[in-house]
Amino acid sequence: MTFDVLIIGSGIIGTSIARELSKYQANIIVLDKENDVSCGTTKANSGIVHAGFDAKPGSKKAYFNVRGARMFKELQKELDFPYEENGAFVLSFSADGHDTLLELLDRAQKNGVDGCSIISGDEVRKLEPNVSKDVVEALYAKTSGIVSPYEMAIAMAENAGANGCKFEFNKDVISLTKKESLFEVKTKDGSTYSAKVVVNASGVHSDEINNLISNNKYEIKGRKGEYVLLDKEFSYISNTTLFQLPTKMGKGILVTPTCHHNILVGPTALDTDDKDNTWTTFDGLFEAFTKGLLSVPSLPRGGIITQFSGIRAHESHDDFTIEFSKDVKGLYNLIGIESPGLASSPAIASHAAKEIADYLKLSPNPNFNPIRKGIKHISHMTSEELKDAIKDNPLYGHVICRCEVVSEAEIRDAIRRYPGAKDLDGVKRRVRAGMGRCQMGFCTPRIMEILAEELNLSLDEITKKGEGSKIVVGGIKE
Repeated sequence: MTFDVLIIGSGIIGTSIARELSKYQANIIVLDKENDVSCGTTKANSGIVHAGFDAKPGSKKAYFNVRGARMFKELQKELDFPYEENGAFVLSFSADGHDTLLELLDRAQKNGVDGCSIISGDEVRKLEPNVSKDVVEALYAKTSGIVSPYEMAIAMAENAGANGCKFEFNKDVISLTKKESLFEVKTKDGSTYSAKVVVNASGVHSDEINNLISNNKYEIKGRKGEYVLLDKEFSYISNTTLFQLPTKMGKGILVTPTCHHNILVGPTALDTDDKDNTWTTFDGLFEAFTKGLLSVPSLPRGGIITQFSGIRAHESHDDFTIEFSKDVKGLYNLIGIESPGLASSPAIASHAAKEIADYLKLSPNPNFNPIRKGIKHISHMTSEELKDAIKDNPLYGHVICRCEVVSEAEIRDAIRRYPGAKDLDGVKRRVRAGMGRCQMGFCTPRIMEILAEELNLSLDEITKKGEGSKIVVGGIKE
């Protein structure tokens, strides 16, 4: 089958573009080398919807950040994913930082960001009492927000799928050629696809995809960031995102609430040639937490329940590339989409989809449905709502994950949706089973059984996160 559009990558950029393109009459397919959506940078980042005060005025980062951030409230209504406008501070610990704060305020004004001002340290502490006494002043950005990035990508993918978009996983693209008006895309497993347009939304590997076919070469440097996550017990630490003054390596170590009331501390910034190395390190985690203490001295080391790292795609030009290739007709590149890529993603997707639709002369899809309802969570229900849910489906009464209060009904729903969960991490990203204090210590066996039942697999075929991560490797006496 020949597709109108083939998208490589199912992170927040790929899924958002798929959803936007499903507003048109077109045959669309998304390929990903992993076994689920949002398995790259999207699943491991700060989850910040930046207001737009940091990006250099006139840059694509500034343009798409400000416009994208303004789209989140409407998208949340349509797609039912966790998002909250919680505000942010950029903290300065000495008078020497004043000029930097003024520069950020000037950038905010030039970029068209509303609700930014510079306030004193005492004013900061009136709003956030746990902020360090060493903070002398801060930039306050009222419109900064937080989002669950992987849940947003899943919502985009589900809505795109409901509107006719196809998803295929474990498809690692190794060859991209052009034959007359069509691309031929080959994957590591031997599959071949034909498409009129190829969208390169492959994150840290977007340079490699472009370089398979284009003479206009790019080079992505992986920038690794390590994080620690605190238990919900410590949600009182801050309601607002707390940045420190930015450096040339990024926005620095932050302390922020998540949409699910944990506290996140990080990321570090270390350039690496290994774009798939997401191992955490003692030095990285120590640096993240120690620098976090500068903002909030009362951060409890004993409150850490897990740690993780992610790789962001830094390109040497230090700005987004969002355009058709200049030498390969029909190749649409999204390269160097690092921070504020998440905040920018809705605007990037809208822009890219329109350019692609114009190129292909696509007609609007009269049957497009923008609404996607998320999975019903018993932890969010009132007593009466829970009674009604159990009456309709008794599996809502079977609690599988005690830490996050997740029912069997939710887990089965997560697996049955398209594209649905296929492993433990896929379930975790959709319903939070295993994200609590015990970190899957209690619920793993039962979730494995449910996955095996739903996917018609044996227990020794169930994985944590796809190939190479089996949980069961044999019987006790084997």
